Amino acid sequence: MLHNLLLLFVFFITCVGGLVLATENQEGFLSIDCGVEDEYLDHPTGIWFKSDKEFIGTGENHEIMPEYYSVNEQFGRRYKTLRSFPNGTKNCYTLKLEGAKNSSFRIRASFSYGNYDRQNQPPKFDLYLGVNYWATVEFNFTRLFYEIIYVFPTDTQYVCLVNTGSGSPLISSLEIRPSNVSTYGNGSSLENMRIYDVNSGLGQQFGVRYKDDIYDRIWYPYRLPNSVPVSTTSDIDTRDGGNLYKLPVEVLRTAVQPPNGSNSMTGSFAYLSDYEYNVYFHFAELEDFEDKLREISITVNGILQGPFTLEYLKPLSKSFLNLRIEGEITFTIASTKESGLPPILNAFEIYQLTQFELSATNQSDVDAIMSTKHTYNIDRDDWQGDPCLPKETTWTGLSCRFDTTPRIISLNLSSSKLTGEISPSLALLQEIESIDLSYNELTGYVPDVLARLPKLKVLNLSGNKLKGPIPQSLQEKSDNGSLLLSFIEDQNSCQMDPCEGNSKKFIVPLVISIVAAVALVTLLSVLIIFHRKKWRKQTEVVNSTASNKKELLKSKNRPFTYSEIATITANFKTEIGDGGFGKVFLGHLNDGTPVAVKLLSSSSKQGYKEFQAEAQSLMIVHHKNLVSLIGYCKEDDHMALVYEFMANGNLRQHLSETKEAVLNWKQRLQVAVDAAQGLDYLHNGCKPPVVHRDLKPSNILLNEKMQAKIADFGLSRFFSTENASHILTSCAAGTLGYVDPEFHGTGNLNKKIDVYSFGIILFELITGQPVILRSTEFSIHITEWVRPMIEKGDIRMIVDPRLENEFDVNAAWKAVEIAMSCALQTSKQRPDISHVLAELKECLGRNDQSVLTETTSLEMDSDMLPVAR
Repeated sequence: MLHNLLLLFVFFITCVGGLVLATENQEGFLSIDCGVEDEYLDHPTGIWFKSDKEFIGTGENHEIMPEYYSVNEQFGRRYKTLRSFPNGTKNCYTLKLEGAKNSSFRIRASFSYGNYDRQNQPPKFDLYLGVNYWATVEFNFTRLFYEIIYVFPTDTQYVCLVNTGSGSPLISSLEIRPSNVSTYGNGSSLENMRIYDVNSGLGQQFGVRYKDDIYDRIWYPYRLPNSVPVSTTSDIDTRDGGNLYKLPVEVLRTAVQPPNGSNSMTGSFAYLSDYEYNVYFHFAELEDFEDKLREISITVNGILQGPFTLEYLKPLSKSFLNLRIEGEITFTIASTKESGLPPILNAFEIYQLTQFELSATNQSDVDAIMSTKHTYNIDRDDWQGDPCLPKETTWTGLSCRFDTTPRIISLNLSSSKLTGEISPSLALLQEIESIDLSYNELTGYVPDVLARLPKLKVLNLSGNKLKGPIPQSLQEKSDNGSLLLSFIEDQNSCQMDPCEGNSKKFIVPLVISIVAAVALVTLLSVLIIFHRKKWRKQTEVVNSTASNKKELLKSKNRPFTYSEIATITANFKTEIGDGGFGKVFLGHLNDGTPVAVKLLSSSSKQGYKEFQAEAQSLMIVHHKNLVSLIGYCKEDDHMALVYEFMANGNLRQHLSETKEAVLNWKQRLQVAVDAAQGLDYLHNGCKPPVVHRDLKPSNILLNEKMQAKIADFGLSRFFSTENASHILTSCAAGTLGYVDPEFHGTGNLNKKIDVYSFGIILFELITGQPVILRSTEFSIHITEWVRPMIEKGDIRMIVDPRLENEFDVNAAWKAVEIAMSCALQTSKQRPDISHVLAELKECLGRNDQSVLTETTSLEMDSDMLPVAR
């Protein structure tokens, strides 16, 4: 028994001791095995690996198929598991290293597909380091890794996988290792091309890495052509000053030299000419000759260094930096005429210089938005990595200004289920121009620190449970027109600081009000008693008349009879339109209120179920930018809907070439904002969300104030966001030119089909062109028409010529960019309508405050253009 306890104790001490030793010797190491649940000590390498759960909150864990397991013990375990990312465009690992700022690290990202999904289709995706593109990961069933030496600009860095539409991104492991910045650092990031331990390669199955290499470089065995091996078992003085690169002894103990009679060796490697390269050569004399010295020179692509004399068992390294090449790197190691020995080479490294030119979002902005995210526990899949970059993956609800250092200029968290008080961290967003926190569950007081935001122009706090007065500083900005303030609350609170007046100023008006109220009540009581009998008679007459003539119509949200519909429309006298349900007639309620009555025609393809869906949907959906339903009729075969009347018709009419009064640029932007607000409410304000499925200009109506409202979303279907991607529709709703091409091909119902349609409408608002441009010879979609115009870079060729150049150029380009992003072919790449709305509000703000500029040309990336159907 005592013997067994002793063995157990020894085993425990050995394990703990190994763990402590591994931890102590791995200062600056961060080793992440993606797809595992628990951390572990990797015995072949002695490296302690963590699960990736604490570094990322999205993705799925998988294991590759056994036939793809690696026999390489140095990597085998990490390549067995992976994390894949079927959802979201950008998924990011957050790497935090204490004291990492301005320090150099070697970052290694490993990938193995291993047919984990049984689809036999390896994915292709982009890899980003921070906000900069690193590489396109493209592989088959092999294993690979990408490695780069990089100086951390802050203690926190992101490694992001971006879905480019060619399969779900995946990753097997992430390894961060300290690097010697004094040797490798030259102001650029260095991407590992080759790290070779030059020897015969025979009998060495795996390369040299940690523990032999303190930086955990992976030295692969390689034999230079036309060379013979040289090796030693003697100790090499790696502590000598010549070993700046800290090469492991195992690498320096082996080398190659040319065969007998030759005094040179050559190597050649093909690379892209668009980059610069660094090449490092490592030597150590392995043979002791009393009467001879080995003197060598190095030539790389015509550049000569040397001669150098090698000393016995002492390391020597030489570098060639910032090499410009023409397709290949060729080097020659040669001995000099004075040398009594042939040249040798122990190891070499080749790195590609990568200039990461983009800067991360301003750190103060990042701190503010991250604090906001944690304060409100915002759980959005795309709120990962840098908030602004890459541009294609800016966080939903944010818009940024992309200067040298990106800044957040708009935040839209409307209808985001926020609770608690308004976060004071918002005051750190010093460049913010618009904040929308409307329709949440926010409580407490409005903080006056928001008034200190120097560029804030829009603040929407409506639809919350805030209390107390609006701070005087904010109210003053609202009063002088520098701030558009929205603060409509369901509460009995003051909204201005003067409500807090002193007690004397409050008591006197209160006493006067009470006295006046008592007097008024007394007077009214006398009048009521005096006229009671007379009022009773008048009421009886009115009720009798209404009953006999059937002129008293039902009130809002109550059914009408068919005879009442006929009365409202004067027996369907005035036809004002022809919609999907049939004809639309002008009507008037008994109080004179104009209405639009949509009568379901007998030939309509839409039947009873569709009618019921529209009636019931509209009864519960209310928003200022949605056409309101006043009532409906369902009597036998007669079915009708009674809407509020929109005096200025639909958008299609106003964009028509025959329309004399042309919408100006500001009106067009306002229409776009109004429609986006209505669509945002359908998508993000309704629970469950509503998809319109047939958004087009004729379904965007304008009232007497030119306020736009969305109509005809009765064919919309409520669906759960959790299974939206699995809903198939048997009815291909939509109109030619506006139908999402992806939806048209797959039938998969999601909110992005409306975003596509909205993008096409926005193009029509900008250009004044119809969705299908027809001629006697051919027809062309508006995206195909606008593509060459954008490539030419002249905005005046794009914007409706009827505006006669009366528009803001910057706002116009911004609107074009928004339309392009909405009309992308792949739904995953399109923004949420909330993001579109924030961007459009920025356009509208620019239009209001900016002066027309003479600059009309702008270079744009043609790759951003949507591919026309």
